[in-house]
Amino acid sequence: MKIGFNLLLWTGHVTSEHFGILEKLKAKGYDGVEIPIFDTSNLQDYKDLGQALKDNGLQSCAVTICPDNSMSLINPDAAARERGLDHLKAVAECGYAAGIDNLCGPYYQELGLFTGLPASEQELEHAAEKHRIFSGIAQDAGIQLTIETLNRFECHLLNTMEQGKAYVERVNHPNFKTMYDTFHANIEEKDPLGVIEPNYDVIGHVHISANDRGTPGKDHTPITETIQKFKSLGYDDWFVIEAFGAALPDLAGATKVWRSFFPTYEEVYEFGYDYIRSAWDNA
Repeated sequence: MKIGFNLLLWTGHVTSEHFGILEKLKAKGYDGVEIPIFDTSNLQDYKDLGQALKDNGLQSCAVTICPDNSMSLINPDAAARERGLDHLKAVAECGYAAGIDNLCGPYYQELGLFTGLPASEQELEHAAEKHRIFSGIAQDAGIQLTIETLNRFECHLLNTMEQGKAYVERVNHPNFKTMYDTFHANIEEKDPLGVIEPNYDVIGHVHISANDRGTPGKDHTPITETIQKFKSLGYDDWFVIEAFGAALPDLAGATKVWRSFFPTYEEVYEFGYDYIRSAWDNA
């Protein structure tokens, strides 16, 4: 089991000014970090980050999104979908430079853009076509793909673990899985714990996120029970804390962060680490 921390708490693009954070997370005991790969314009930034991670003895995974509808994999325009695939190729190149082993996130549609209808067969197949191609590209780079299902207020293509599993089966590539997120499950699943085992065979990544996006363990989601359930099933991969603050206006707007959810950043990564470690060790 690896405990990681999503660097989106501090930045949407990691550069040398953030390397001190890596030292603090390593000192606390973290095995690695989750890197946001949103801006792919400077490959050297990711090469430098990869070296900084090695210097600090940290592993890494990453998260990305669909930047906008002009690169959406569910756009009816074939050229837009091709641009979306090109973006993902650039993300994989940056991820490879940084040394990531997993790429998670909702990289299929622009967040917050809706048709007013449920996901259509055409939208699902359009996205799956590109994800099949990208799965092979990522596999060659040593990067496991774990697509993220989001709550219905953020997207319409994939909202539940059941839908996530069906989509993984649609893509039908050994390098393509889905992930579990305690925040989204708290909103969308009738039984957040009960959906883990039936879908466990396609889960390759886990986000630990409080119901208010604040400090895990200081909220009402069943995080301890979630970790215990995964351990009982033999899970031995990433548990990544995902928390959001108001420091990044664009991200705060997208995630609807209108107030502070924690007194200090240190509380989130220090208490959060201890909480996950205790839940795992005592399972």
